Parts: sequence; structure tokens; C-alpha cells
Amino acid sequence: MKKTILTSLSMMAALSLASCCSTPKAPAVTIFDEGLRYCESTYPYEGGILIANFGSSQLDPLNSEGKGYIVRYGEGGSEVLIPADGNLSGPRGMYLREGHLFICDVNKIVVYDLDHRDAAPQVIALPEGEAFVNDLAADGDNLYASVTNTGHIFRLDISDPAQPGRPELWLEIAGPNGLVIRDGEMYVASYSPDGEAKSEHVIYRIPDLQNPVAEPFVTVPGQYDGIAFSGDGKWLYVTNWAPAGVSRIDLQTRQIDSVALTLEQPLVGPADITVADGRIYIPDLPNSRVVIVEE
Repeated sequence: MKKTILTSLSMMAALSLASCCSTPKAPAVTIFDEGLRYCESTYPYEGGILIANFGSSQLDPLNSEGKGYIVRYGEGGSEVLIPADGNLSGPRGMYLREGHLFICDVNKIVVYDLDHRDAAPQVIALPEGEAFVNDLAADGDNLYASVTNTGHIFRLDISDPAQPGRPELWLEIAGPNGLVIRDGEMYVASYSPDGEAKSEHVIYRIPDLQNPVAEPFVTVPGQYDGIAFSGDGKWLYVTNWAPAGVSRIDLQTRQIDSVALTLEQPLVGPADITVADGRIYIPDLPNSRVVIVEE
């Protein structure tokens, strides 16, 4: 009897130790790649997401082939929402207001009226030299657009999205790429256009949009691309090309941790992410796929 009791106690202790010290499981992962060609950006849309594709013959973010298109993906499948109509070449960050879809595209912002998709889109040209228009984020009637190659962030009035205002230079910051805004604060993911992360290529915060001053929020240099709030608003998710991966930043402590992913083919170029309905949508640009991760 004594031996049996000791054996049972040992088994219970072993189970308890295994329970408290076990490694957390990697989140469930789904891959979507049907009909994608160099997908750079994702955006929440009608219970699913929009996926912006270059569609170009080679991976060239500054191409002028006019083969860009937008795919809608959701639980019911996928469809081409905006076909390759010659108006898009390197579509990136997107923003939707009252049925008008604003899309960054090389040196301009292209605006489609989704209620009249056959109509020619509006084209908002940026000044000469602003060649790498990357992401969009809005606060009220102000839409902000990052330009990575010049270090500029522009602001334009979208109080009437059918007649947007002209872009005006708002702030200069090193390599602005992904943008996200909440409660009047902007966070910026910085990316070096020459491919080499320097000390200034970090995550920035702009706490007051009326008096914009950028301050480093996380000072670990990287080739940061996409940025999004977690569903509960406690974290920032960011993508990085060097090393390729996804991290999350605690908004209170600023601690940064890697998000563990189990993939047969590792991420190569994680770009403009979306968090929606408990999932993280990660476009892996060179691999022409979207990696979908449960939060």
C-alpha cells in the first residue's frame, strides 16, 4: 500500500511539473495563396480582408507595369475585387471611408469608389521624388500617408472622401513605413530604403497629432514594415524583414517578444499586417502568400 501511495504521489508531482513548465503551443496557422502575386498589404473588409497584389512579372515595388489588383478573402472564399485595370502597379497600404478605397501605389494614392468600380479611379499625385508611398492611417477627417524613401508623412483632408484634399507635408521621420493610430496617438514602423537597418530605424510614437513630434518607442533597430494593434488593444504587432518575423510590443512596458510560428517555409518578407476577428493576417510578399495566425 505504501509503495502504491508513493507511486501515485510521484505521478501527480510529475504531471503537475509538466503542466506548470510546459512550453506554450505555437498558434494555429493557415496559409492562403490562391490567386496572389507579390501581395504586400492587407486590410479588414466585410468580415474578411483585402489583399493588395503587385501582379508584376518580378518582385519590384517601384514597377510601372500596371498589373496590380486587389483580392477580397473571407470565410466564403476569395474573389478579385479590383482587377488589373492598368491603374495600379505596386499597391500597398489601404484605407476605406464611405465606400471609397484609398490605395498607396508607388508615387501616388489611387481612390476607387467601390459602388462604381467600373468608373476610373481618382489619382492623387504626390510631389516629385516621393517614390515609395507606403501606408495610410486616419484620425477623424485627416488621412496620413507615409513615404519611405524621403522620410515624409503627408496629411490630406478626407472629410468628403469623394473629393479628397491635396497632400500636405506633415512630419519628417526616418524611413516611415507602417502607420497605425488610436486615441489620438500614431505609431510608426521605420524601414531603411537601402536595406540596411540603422539606429534610427525603430518604432516611433507621435503622442499628439496636433503638435507632431516623433519619439522612439522601441529602440531596437530593424527593417520594420507592418504594424497593428492587437484585438484587446494591449499590444502592437510589428513585422520585420531583418530578421524576418513578427513581434509583439507591450504598450505598457514596451517589452518586445517574438511571435512563435510553425511554418514549413519560413517567412521571408512579412509586410503590411491586419488584425481582425482574432486573427493576424501576415502578407509574405516574396512568397506570394498570406499567413493567417490565431491571436
